[in-house]
Amino acid sequence: MNLTALPVSTLREGLRQRRWCVREIVDAQLAEIARVEPSVKAFLHLAEASLRDAAGALDARLERPHAIDALPLAGAVVAVKDAFCTRAMPTTCGSKMLEGYRAPYDATAVERLEAAGALLVGKTNMDEFAMGSSTEHSAYFATRNPYDLTRTPGGSSGGSAAAVAARMAPVALGSDTGGSVRQPAALTGVVGFKPGYGRISRYGLVAFASSLDVVAPFARTVDDVHSVYIALAGRDGRDPTAVEAPVEGGALVAAPLRGLRVGVPREYLGPGVEAAVGDAVAASLALMRAAGAEVIDLSMPHTALAGPCYYVLAPAEASSNLARFDGVRYGLRAPARELLGMYGATRDAGFGDEVKRRILIGTFVLSAGYVDAYYAQAQRARALIADDFVRAFARCDVLVTPTSPTTAFALGARHHDPVAMYQADLCTLPASLAGVPAISLPVGLDGAGLPVGLQLIGPRLGERRLLEIAAAVESLHRQLPPPTL
Repeated sequence: MNLTALPVSTLREGLRQRRWCVREIVDAQLAEIARVEPSVKAFLHLAEASLRDAAGALDARLERPHAIDALPLAGAVVAVKDAFCTRAMPTTCGSKMLEGYRAPYDATAVERLEAAGALLVGKTNMDEFAMGSSTEHSAYFATRNPYDLTRTPGGSSGGSAAAVAARMAPVALGSDTGGSVRQPAALTGVVGFKPGYGRISRYGLVAFASSLDVVAPFARTVDDVHSVYIALAGRDGRDPTAVEAPVEGGALVAAPLRGLRVGVPREYLGPGVEAAVGDAVAASLALMRAAGAEVIDLSMPHTALAGPCYYVLAPAEASSNLARFDGVRYGLRAPARELLGMYGATRDAGFGDEVKRRILIGTFVLSAGYVDAYYAQAQRARALIADDFVRAFARCDVLVTPTSPTTAFALGARHHDPVAMYQADLCTLPASLAGVPAISLPVGLDGAGLPVGLQLIGPRLGERRLLEIAAAVESLHRQLPPPTL
């Protein structure tokens, strides 16, 4: 049996019944990584020795009666985006600025993964400081899409998405600021779930835009992302933005589609959406309608403001958050004769072009004389976008849109065209600005054999209901064939 192709629930049940042990799962995953990773290049750091040690310790723990009952992710080998602080491995954020840096603590999400029985295999590649949509803005190398090695896996969490798609890990952790989990999930044919803002603690996640950043899992099934979400969600006294609302646990049961009100915002299906993507969305809606769902055409008139709004607010927050990287306390320090010169030389050497671009934009929109014209206006636009969602959910239970307007584009095709790169996230930005949960599901392949993603969006604090609906929609589609590597 190929243990690298099994969902987390099946792996855990096999451990319960002693059909295999954790070491066998780990050996299978490491063998697959050794075979596939040289082509895909999903990982910045691998922790083979510590993974084997953790597997041995978990096997010993599982010898005790009922020990597995307290470990919902027992035996799951997890890849973690290199924006999460880890004591055992470097945390570089895909940047030369933090090359070789080791955090003195683990992120809350990492702690909770390990407490649930998961085993960390390594840290995945990413666009530098999570700024990008293709993982080409990593300071180290570009990750490749397992379905076509000449194409991008998306970004900024492209390494985590590629690791799951290539069967190098059954689940992975990413961060989603404007679509950085959902967009790469769509491009690589996996499930990517962005909970609502504050549902999972951000403590230990290196900040990009603090009012937008969300910890988010990848997996190959909705049930697996649900399992990871339940293990991670909940309040954390170390993160004042963590939501206090309770998290509903228990097994995930697909929601009945009969009578479900499915809203389709027409603004998401306009110019720029490839024909294959539009056709896949239409086919999915037809399946939902045949299963008894009511499909409702609606308008969310402020959707067009999402791009300009995001690319004012996110750079503004980034310019503030990245001010800490000055060569004084940690990370790179460039030689210089005086303090201001050292600041400038360090940031020039440590940051890549995309990070510098966003810092400059953010600094400009926060500067005297421009803050009201840009930043304050963007905050007003954000409120209008959030109000669109409130009105939409008064009429429907879930929104359905494309996740990405296109399938995976060629490596290098947009690398030097920032505006074209930013357009990759146009369908995911509104949910991020509104702070509502959203999930991307693989719903087919285009004519070139590239995955197409469908986005489902739910109301604030509606994660459980959204996942139940996603499980039902998932059941209407055939599972994608694995990439040939």
